[in-house]
Amino acid sequence: MPIFDEMCIEQKEKGIVWTPSRMIQRLGEKINNEDSVYYWAAKNRIPVFCPALTDGSLGDMMFFHSFKNPGLILDILYDLRRLNLMAIRSANTGMIIIGGGLIKHHICNANLMRNGADYAVYINTSSEFDGSDSGARPDEAVSWGKIKADAKPVKIYAEATLVFPLIVAQTFAKFYFQDGASGESN
Repeated sequence: MPIFDEMCIEQKEKGIVWTPSRMIQRLGEKINNEDSVYYWAAKNRIPVFCPALTDGSLGDMMFFHSFKNPGLILDILYDLRRLNLMAIRSANTGMIIIGGGLIKHHICNANLMRNGADYAVYINTSSEFDGSDSGARPDEAVSWGKIKADAKPVKIYAEATLVFPLIVAQTFAKFYFQDGASGESN
């Protein structure tokens, strides 16, 4: 709540336009915990986009804050423009989508704006038979132009918290530890 109070004051006094990604950055700066992905994203100025920021506990806190100190505004359209323009201006894009639903649709649509992602990996347990966006296979995204026709997308049917660390361990992390950068050997 005190962070929301600060943000409200900055919005009123400095004209700051708060977006979900800017709010996440501020929270990452304030968390001061090196175990947090948001801490590292904020520290390295890596934007974290969340079109459904109000869905969940954080949204509940914003709701209660709106009674105590009304006026905090989040501009979701600014983030949509920012993400889509990042995609449009990129020479290449790739998507690693863990889970599905709104987030999957959001990042795929950003890549639609640039005629498709060059690479795509979906990791989730959803099947296509029920017609959900989460269950849609990459070929569905190719048909819409969200993934390029010549890309070789992959869908991994698995529980992401089990599989994603294994994938990371076999990619750049494997080379990091082999080079002795961590002082350990694997």
